Amino acid sequence: MNIASVIVDVPAKQTDKPFDYKIPDKWAGAIVPGMRVIVPFGPRKVQGFVIGLKDHSEFDSLREIQEPMDLVPVLNNELLALGNWLTEKTLSFKISAFQAMLPAALKAKYNKKVKLAQGASIEELPESLRHYFEGGKAIGWEDAVKGGLVPVLQKEAAAGTVEVLYEVRERLGKKHIKYIFPLLPPGQLKEEYDDLSKRAPKQKELIDYFINNPEPVETRKLSAELGYSASAIKALIDRGALGEKELEVYRDPYEDRDFPKTAPLELTPSQRAAISPVKAAISEVRHEVFLLYGVTGSGKTEIYLQSIQDVIQKGKEAIVLVPEIALTPQMVERFKGRFGAEVAVLHSGLSAGEKYDEWRKIQRREVKVAVGARSAIFAPFENLGIIIIDEEHETSYKQEEMPRYHARDAAIERGRRHNCPIILGSATPSLESFARAQKGVYSLLALPDRMNNQPMPEVEIVDMREEMRSGNRSMFSRKLFEKIEDRIEKKEQIVLFLNKRGHSSFVMCRDCGYVMGCPHCDISLTYHRKNEQMKCHYCGYETHVPLQCPECLSEHIRYFGTGTQKVEEELGKLLPHTRVVRMDMDTTGRKGSHERLLKEFSEGRADILLGTQMIAKGLDFPNITLVGVLSADTMLHIPDFRSAEKTFQLLTQVSGRAGRHELLGEVVIQTYTPEHYSIELAGSQNYDLFYQREMMSRKVHKYPPFYYLALVTVSHGQLMKAVTVTEQITAFIRARVSEDAVVLGPVASPIPRINDRYRYQCLIKYKREPSLPENLKHVIDRFQKEEGAGGLQVSVDINPYLLM
Repeated sequence: MNIASVIVDVPAKQTDKPFDYKIPDKWAGAIVPGMRVIVPFGPRKVQGFVIGLKDHSEFDSLREIQEPMDLVPVLNNELLALGNWLTEKTLSFKISAFQAMLPAALKAKYNKKVKLAQGASIEELPESLRHYFEGGKAIGWEDAVKGGLVPVLQKEAAAGTVEVLYEVRERLGKKHIKYIFPLLPPGQLKEEYDDLSKRAPKQKELIDYFINNPEPVETRKLSAELGYSASAIKALIDRGALGEKELEVYRDPYEDRDFPKTAPLELTPSQRAAISPVKAAISEVRHEVFLLYGVTGSGKTEIYLQSIQDVIQKGKEAIVLVPEIALTPQMVERFKGRFGAEVAVLHSGLSAGEKYDEWRKIQRREVKVAVGARSAIFAPFENLGIIIIDEEHETSYKQEEMPRYHARDAAIERGRRHNCPIILGSATPSLESFARAQKGVYSLLALPDRMNNQPMPEVEIVDMREEMRSGNRSMFSRKLFEKIEDRIEKKEQIVLFLNKRGHSSFVMCRDCGYVMGCPHCDISLTYHRKNEQMKCHYCGYETHVPLQCPECLSEHIRYFGTGTQKVEEELGKLLPHTRVVRMDMDTTGRKGSHERLLKEFSEGRADILLGTQMIAKGLDFPNITLVGVLSADTMLHIPDFRSAEKTFQLLTQVSGRAGRHELLGEVVIQTYTPEHYSIELAGSQNYDLFYQREMMSRKVHKYPPFYYLALVTVSHGQLMKAVTVTEQITAFIRARVSEDAVVLGPVASPIPRINDRYRYQCLIKYKREPSLPENLKHVIDRFQKEEGAGGLQVSVDINPYLLM
């Protein structure tokens, strides 16, 4: 087995296949499938993944693997196979699929340098360049670009005097800490102590310390906490009494936290009924997908915890996925409290180093449970006993860039390979999952009541058009404002929910109606109060607020729409003594801020928690008795066939934060479209009726779950090019699908231009089209040649979640 099949880190059609490399004798036996290696590819050196070994190749002269990047494989055999499945399902490149399974720290970066070519002498170079290469030095690519040397260097490279080097470097090292330890047994240390002169009292003290504490101690601790000087430590190392070594330590994001241990709770009869089929599947080692449909506060988490307990007792492992925004400290606390150090946590709030260390705990079999957001589905466990996806309806489980996978599909595929059950939990399941449960593809488990038989909160819907007519121009209806005042008086807590960050959605001229838009995207700019700026949330463009209208020079510039900052200001004016905690992307951007703000609220140091959808999920505070939704319409009017479903889910979830314990809860939903069924039914928390209404609408308009979707998006800097290519693609697909399929397009995307690129799309709705994946792959391959040269981009999303 002296030949390795390698997938190289060059995402292109021509390279999306294994290449054969010879394994040099010195690495024989050390290189195995799933390892990363550095290989020569064309003129450069790139990272690659070994996917198999073989004895012979159909090619005669093979290049050699340069060196391995790992000591043990980073992908096990099951994940290698899953990579192939991902590639087929999402029409992506194998290299993208493998990269998606690894923590960011393991994605290689390349250092580009220019050095003197082999066999060339420095005298052959022009005077101006020589000093850069003296003594075998190389010049970094960035420096060459900054110094304007690229044209000269290109000439020299063509003449063969210099060459470009690509160095693969790891993004992250392991964390090491220096430790000091005694080299001698206590008896000999005592002799050393006696030999030391009286003039070295610190050294004597230090030896005395190690006679009583023979374990290794962090160097930092010895000097900072125990007060021994660096010179005393060094003197004893030189004498041979103490030794120094570096030990690898994990970066533990939770090391300062103490999680009180919790015991399993007594289950209610409906929880027992729901968990028994799951327990049966675990003990029979059987793959089955369960949809756990339970109202908010019905105790789904306890079912997860007790199922995992069973799995761990059988010596197996568990993966729990939670939506990114619901990965609150509360959620982590529940799992850490029950399983302690058996849990690794993976989410975007951790630094790259912390993520890498948590991932390595899993890889080294040091933990049994991985709790994390979407990418934790690829945790490198080898003996999975259960996979749980909480809030399975969340759109964040779908990845929007290559490979465009859905974590639910990946979970079910892994469950099939490990013969283990999958639990999809939600109070408002996605229509697709609920439809599958109705058809018997998934097994439905229901939890219709709250844990302590608390009633669901009472919901009132307020028509804001009426408020406007009666002269109330405030963002709070009279009813909501009265209730806020009442709760503050009673010292109870309030959650106010608004699905928008920033201050106002847009700036408009009152005289001519001009709305300030982004010069690079077809979208209005959002006003952020903090530094008086207008920002584009798509391309990042920023500018200052104009003092007069650029069109008609009027000074009547007004702000329209409402953002979280504006609500906070308004509350400050109306209720000056109220303490408000605001949570949105702007206030939780810094590490640890999420936790700090929630702690403040849970300890009662604030009366109102105001936030965007990150506060709609998973929060459980006993003192919340009022939830106010300031505008239920923000999501209803986006051009997306799922907008009614998302609105219903969000309103139900956010209502579920109220009255979860002893105190009764109330919810006020403010809206300009109170007659819309998604708002009406969220008011009565009637999922079943909503499901029926929405299914009728989906059937009529041929949307999932009745049809599958595929979306092709074409973007280019020139409008005509984008239109022409989309027309060609649409015609090609139309000619190759059956009459049952519906092909819509070409049509401009809902946001027709982003970052100076025009965007057109074609949408395919289909039921059974076995040749469609092949045809779509052909489309990608056909236009990929133009991509590099002409700046054309063609992307295909199977079962898209964003049609924007």
